[in-house]
Amino acid sequence: MNAAEIAPQTDTVETKMVWIPGGTFQMGSNDAAFPDSQPMHPVTVDGFWMDEHEVTNAEFAKFVQTTGYVTVAERQLNPADFPGVPAENVVPGSGVFTPTSQAVPLDNPLQWWQYVPGASWRHPQGPESSVKSQPNKPVVQVSYEDAAAYAKWAGKRLPTEAEWEFAAQGGRGQQKYYWGNELKPGGKWMANIYQGNFPDKNTGEDGFIGAAPVKSYPANAYGLYDMDGNVWEWCNDYYRPDYYQMSPAKNPQGPENSFDPDEPGAVKRVQRGGSFLCSDQYCVRYKPGSRGKGEHTSASDNLGFRCVKNKS
Repeated sequence: MNAAEIAPQTDTVETKMVWIPGGTFQMGSNDAAFPDSQPMHPVTVDGFWMDEHEVTNAEFAKFVQTTGYVTVAERQLNPADFPGVPAENVVPGSGVFTPTSQAVPLDNPLQWWQYVPGASWRHPQGPESSVKSQPNKPVVQVSYEDAAAYAKWAGKRLPTEAEWEFAAQGGRGQQKYYWGNELKPGGKWMANIYQGNFPDKNTGEDGFIGAAPVKSYPANAYGLYDMDGNVWEWCNDYYRPDYYQMSPAKNPQGPENSFDPDEPGAVKRVQRGGSFLCSDQYCVRYKPGSRGKGEHTSASDNLGFRCVKNKS
């Protein structure tokens, strides 16, 4: 079964949702490190319901069991789509973070990202890994299509980028981090991010190396968990670096199509929140106002999602 065949179900996993009251906030960032988040601008969003945590392995498993859905990473590939690649190498799989053996320059992500045959939501790091003993960890290795299919089945949808950022701020406005202005208030880690020297040494000072079970860190003022770090989250918006220059002030839905000058032919959607691989050393886009992006059929072991629902 593919995404187009998915129908909303009545017997779905009852993920707790919290009410986000809506309002006006400053969206984006004036940080020079985030040119695609400029200019900072006022945005008003209507109220909505949001999953209190990222969709878990157990929740996604019920969706797959009920519908027979096959994720993008699990589907057979057509060798004709990969000219020059031997047919035996054209196999289903996905991107997996692989620490380097020593410190390396941070200018080439292919040093720490590998395409691993057999990597999927069931086996996030490849065939030898499994989520069977990890029901409460966020599901990863899901593409935008996979996330949207789950949301449709659950009678929900993916959040707009504006809804996501409004919810992440928790009514506190712009701060250095979504939880406040201190990295470790009172010496306590507030999110699952990277400690150590990226990409060869993660000290795991925050308690986890890799994704943490949902709700392992404090919730924000709205009662939402892991809006910072843990795993990136898909938003519904197409990605354009210049969208904030033309975005409407009320309930923006994103541009009509995507464009990324780094990869002009790719169709990309917005990702938000950063992941367990982000820190002030590398991947600083876990900070407020910053934006991520991803090709809509791509997946990785640090990328998941959560859902929202309209008031009525």
